[in-house]
Amino acid sequence: MINLTNKKIVLGISGGIAAYKCAELVRRLKDHGCDVKVVMTESAKHFITPLTMQAVSGEMVSDSLLDPSAEAAMGHIEFAKWADLILVAPATSNIIAKMAAGIADDLLTTLLLATPAKVAIAPAMNQQMYAHPATQANLATLKARNVAIWGPGKGEQACGDVGAGRMLEPHELVSLCTEPAKPALLAGKTITITAGPTREPLDPVRFISNHSSGKMGYALAQAALSFGAHVNLISGPVTISAPQGVNLINIESAEQLLHESLKYAPHSDAFIGCAAVADYRAASIATQKMKKQGDELTLSLVKNPDVIAAVANLTQNRPYTVGFAAETQNVANYAKGKLTNKNLDMICANDVSHNDVGFNSERNALTLYWQNEQLDLPETSKIEIAVKVIEQLAKRL
Repeated sequence: MINLTNKKIVLGISGGIAAYKCAELVRRLKDHGCDVKVVMTESAKHFITPLTMQAVSGEMVSDSLLDPSAEAAMGHIEFAKWADLILVAPATSNIIAKMAAGIADDLLTTLLLATPAKVAIAPAMNQQMYAHPATQANLATLKARNVAIWGPGKGEQACGDVGAGRMLEPHELVSLCTEPAKPALLAGKTITITAGPTREPLDPVRFISNHSSGKMGYALAQAALSFGAHVNLISGPVTISAPQGVNLINIESAEQLLHESLKYAPHSDAFIGCAAVADYRAASIATQKMKKQGDELTLSLVKNPDVIAAVANLTQNRPYTVGFAAETQNVANYAKGKLTNKNLDMICANDVSHNDVGFNSERNALTLYWQNEQLDLPETSKIEIAVKVIEQLAKRL
């Protein structure tokens, strides 16, 4: 369980449609033991009411810089000093621009200038607004000032566009709120992680792939970062954003994954093979789109390279090697067999026959195996599972 007991968080809500997620965010933070105070901009109140936020936080909601009762004791300054963390979520392009320019024209922007606490933002806006050079320049300015930028995610947006700009989900933000409290167990270590599916082309428009969303591998990358590691993330095609601070290497096929893995693994302290690698690829790739010819199509497939085994069997500069076994039956037997046959140091096994965990889910359950021990990790969010996996890894490096 994520431990946020007695952590003091000011949640600053600005005027974006993603404000509707803030009620659940506050509830989850309080479930984990946080003290939460909410500050809203005027525009935020058009999307979610102060009464709702008061009900879930158990605290009066602040929205005015010039509240006479607060100003009598310089309340806005005390508010700024009270917080361990100020999280602006959603952070619209407007408030990001104000923060970058140092504008303080309401309670929230004034707190952001007055606080000595850590500040984090969860960007949320239309994908075109996010991609605009002005927004990107403002984000770069904030990053240079050590403001943590959490997200955004990618996907379908309220306006109907698809792309980067979605606010991270409440459970993701809750996990990120733990980062300042985590010990730097992996400081000075380099961890290389593979994630997502591979795509094996059949022709210029078709490919063989699988249902991996990359969420587990990306959660592992986030957890490793939070423990102080330098993280290389080798990722197949996914629709989620990489954690801020990773070295992202994008690949498509299993052969590309092998090439990049063998490039980075010898310079890593640990290698985690979480990618869902296609077992086979086309023996030959058609140069033009294949046309329908009859009721059946026969494909000739050849076996893909075994990426995790190749890393585990390096003879020089071999990293501590962790594999994943996503199985639908005989999970323990298959996992233990892979642990031995592939020369792994550790394997994480999960049963993906259940629709509520594993591929595309926000939750997972794993059993970790070593040669002479095992550890069950009961079902919870993928980021919490990832933290537990990285904690076990850190003990062995």
